[in-house]
Amino acid sequence: MADAPVGQLWLIENLQLRVPSPAVTSICGPGARRTTTGNGRTIEKYSTPYAPEDTIAGHLKFALKNEPVDTAVMAAAMKAIDPGVIEEMVRAEPNGAFSRRAWFLYEYFTAETLDLPDAPLVLYTKALDPDLNIGSVGINSPRHRVTNNMLGVPEFCVTVRKTSAIRAFQAEGIDEQARALVQDCDSSVLARAVNYLYTKETKSSFEIERERATGPKAERFANALRQTASFNPSSDKDLIELQNQIVDPRYAAKGFRDFQNFVGETIGYREKVHFVCPRPQDLPALMKDWASMSERLQGGDDAVAAAAAISFSFVFLHPFEDGNGRIHRFLIHHVLSREGFAPHDILFPISAAIVRDQKSYDTALESFSRPMMNLIEWEMNNAQQVVVANDTSDLYRYFDATELVEYLYAKISETIRIDFRDELDFMATYDTAYKAVREVIDMPDRRASMFVNFYMQNKGSISKRKRALFDELSDEDIKDLEAAIRYALNPDAPGDNDEEPEVLLPKSGGKGP
Repeated sequence: MADAPVGQLWLIENLQLRVPSPAVTSICGPGARRTTTGNGRTIEKYSTPYAPEDTIAGHLKFALKNEPVDTAVMAAAMKAIDPGVIEEMVRAEPNGAFSRRAWFLYEYFTAETLDLPDAPLVLYTKALDPDLNIGSVGINSPRHRVTNNMLGVPEFCVTVRKTSAIRAFQAEGIDEQARALVQDCDSSVLARAVNYLYTKETKSSFEIERERATGPKAERFANALRQTASFNPSSDKDLIELQNQIVDPRYAAKGFRDFQNFVGETIGYREKVHFVCPRPQDLPALMKDWASMSERLQGGDDAVAAAAAISFSFVFLHPFEDGNGRIHRFLIHHVLSREGFAPHDILFPISAAIVRDQKSYDTALESFSRPMMNLIEWEMNNAQQVVVANDTSDLYRYFDATELVEYLYAKISETIRIDFRDELDFMATYDTAYKAVREVIDMPDRRASMFVNFYMQNKGSISKRKRALFDELSDEDIKDLEAAIRYALNPDAPGDNDEEPEVLLPKSGGKGP
C-alpha cells in the first residue's frame, strides 16, 4: 500500500479547498516513522498503525492531535464541512479535547451555532497546541471548555508554527540583552545614540525602496517614528494621517485605495507582476478585520510574532498607493514598543539590517506571495491594469506567517548585536576622545568634533588629506592630539617609546552627534 495523505492535506484534497498547501503535511503508510524537511516544507511520515479513520472527522481529529493548526486550511475546511459532521463528532466524545476543539473552530470560523448543548464541566483545552503553534492571550470559551488562544480574530487569523528557530530566538532573550545594554549606558550617551538611530532607521527604510531620505520627507518619517507610542493601528484616522505625514503631499491619501493595485516592475513596455493586492471592494472589510486582529494580539507571549503578523499583513493588504512599505516598518517599531519588547523610547534600526541583505527580505515576502499567486485568477488588460476575476479575500485573512516571524526575529537579533550595540560603543568612545582633545587644546566644539570624527574614520590618525583642514594646528599639535586620544581610549597600552599601541575603536559607521 502506498503512502496516503492524512490530516490537513487530506482535508484540502477531499474538500477541494483553494488554499496554499500547509508547510507541515502528513502522510501515512508502511514503514517507519520519519520526518523529511527541505525548501521550507516538512513531510511527516506516519506508520500504518497511526492511520486515522478515513472520514472528515477522522482526519480532522488526526490534524488537531498531530499537526500545527494552519488557519487557512481550518477556516476553509470549517466553511465546507457539513455541520452535522461536527455535531456527530462532539456527541460521540462530549468530553474529548479534540472534538471540543473541532467544535470551537467550527463556530469560530463560521459564526454559526451548532445544535449542541454547552460542554460538560471538564478541564479547558487550548484551541492551539502551545507545543506546535504560537498563540495569543487565552480567553476561555465556557460553551466549548476551550481556551481561545488563536493568533487573531475569526475574520483575520494567521498561523505561526513553533519551529526550532523560533524556540531558539525565544530562549536567546534578545529583549533582555537590549535592556541590559540600556541600563549599563550613560544617559547622555544613550540619548544621542538613540537620536542617531532614528536617523539611521529613516535612511535605511527609504533605501529599501531605492529612495533617498532627504529634506522634509526624511524629517517627517523620523518624527513619525518618535510618535509610535501614541499611534493606534486600529484607527483608520491614525493610519491615514501617518500616510499623509510620510509621503510627498501630492500623494497623500484621503482614505484607503478604491482601485486595484499590484507590486511589480516595468520591463521594457510591459509590467511584470510579482504580487496582486486585494480587490478594492474587499479592502474596507479587510482593513476593519486587520484592525481587530491588531487589537487582539496585544499582551501576548511573543511580541515579535505579533509585530510580524500585524506589520506584514498590512503591507500585503497595501491599502495606499504610496507609503505602504514605510508604514509596514513603522508598525514593527510600534508593536515592539507597545508590547514592551523594546526598552522605553528606544528604537532598533531594523531597516539597517534589512538593507544589508535585502535578498532575504524579498525571500521572506515571497513566502506569502508565491503560494497565494497560484490561487489568484488575474489578467492584465489593454490599459495595463490588473483585473482579478475570483474571490481572493480569504487569502489575505488566513496565512502562515512563520517564515516572516523567523525573519523578523533574525533581523531584530542582528540589529541589537550589531547596530544598537555598536552605536552605543561609538558614542561612548566619541565622548572619551572628544574630552581628551579638549583637555589638550581648547578647540571650538565644532572643530573638536570634526577632529575626533576624522580620527575615528581613519582608524586612529588624521589622514594627510584631512590634515589640511586644520591649518591652525602645527604638526606637533596634531601628534599631541592623536596621542591624547590613543591614551584616553587605551590607557594600558605601551607608551610612545614602546611598540605602536593598538587603537581600540568601535565598528560602528556612526558619524558622531
